[in-house]
Amino acid sequence: MIKMLNAIMVCTSLVGLVGVYGLKYSVEDIASDKVRMERKIERQEGDLSLLKADWSYLNQPAHVAPIVARHQEALALVPTAQEQFSGMANLPMRPAAPDPAALDALLSSLDAGIDPIEQLIEAN
Repeated sequence: MIKMLNAIMVCTSLVGLVGVYGLKYSVEDIASDKVRMERKIERQEGDLSLLKADWSYLNQPAHVAPIVARHQEALALVPTAQEQFSGMANLPMRPAAPDPAALDALLSSLDAGIDPIEQLIEAN
């Protein structure tokens, strides 16, 4: 009986040992993947900062002005005239504030079981 128990315990220990080693190696793989991804992110952040620096240089007026002057005929760029902007009269009006009395009447008619849409359909 004790020999059987010892054999079961040894088998259980071996299964546990294999499981722990498998877990250890999978954790090491995940850790190496994490380190690899962190290095890739750092590299991409460096590339991004370099691209931002290039973009800010390329957008400086001192850099853009000679290019615009060189291609003035093809681009046909002119300063914006004041007439190109719209006036206040062309702005849309604000929507009217909801009428609380009409809303209360609508809700009370719905509570009374009257369908206002059906009344509109019947009126037409």
